[in-house]
Amino acid sequence: MKNFIQFLVIFISIFVFSQTKSVKKLPIKKISKTSIKEAPVKANAELPVIHEDLPLLIPKKENGNFGFVNQTGKFIIKPEYHIAVFFYEDCNLLNSPNEKVRKFGTAAYATVEKDEISYRIDKKGKRVYQFKKADLAQCAPKEYVQQLFQAYTMNGFFGIIEKSKFHNAQDYRDFKIYPQYDYLYILEGDDVANPMIIASKNDTFGVVDINNNVIIPFEYADIKRNFSWKLGKMFDVSKDGKVYYYVDSRNKTY
Repeated sequence: MKNFIQFLVIFISIFVFSQTKSVKKLPIKKISKTSIKEAPVKANAELPVIHEDLPLLIPKKENGNFGFVNQTGKFIIKPEYHIAVFFYEDCNLLNSPNEKVRKFGTAAYATVEKDEISYRIDKKGKRVYQFKKADLAQCAPKEYVQQLFQAYTMNGFFGIIEKSKFHNAQDYRDFKIYPQYDYLYILEGDDVANPMIIASKNDTFGVVDINNNVIIPFEYADIKRNFSWKLGKMFDVSKDGKVYYYVDSRNKTY
């Protein structure tokens, strides 16, 4: 009888233990099945992402007309436009009285012009909207962003100061960039604490950052003071003052 009771106790212990083990395994199996079902994100082979900071499509001029290339430099939208800008929001359309066209004001579309007619195109190059004056609205006033830095001239040279900290022009430590350039222009961007600055010396142009590190070497005849940095994190440059093209912050040409 004693042996039978011992056997029964052992049997019950094994049974309970085995049930406990099986219950603990259930969540593991469930998680495994869920992870298998997750579909991978499908990449667009025509619009590869080489640099996260750059647009997928970049305006490029060829034979007098603009089209759009991808980050490898391949034309995705053929060059047929007199004007082409980055894919970006158009606030005139975003606030349009015509609700049906407001979607064309989003950053999924770009503005182009051909034969003096302006269009919005999608990323496949399809003209999805032709501008009409009746559709355009006033852009809402932008919230003013206080700039931290400004150009400062001394003895005929340009430097950079941080407005809130500058007190004494005779103390070189008060300058963010001591006056040493023939010309400086702070480009508009999203990060006021780390602006890009067009600089000129010895009749050549380059780009420096707020710590005077050279970002774009001084090898250009001109760099446009436009919104290319704000819209596309790129610079609109020329080596002869006639033919302009875009370079990124690595000085790669597009």
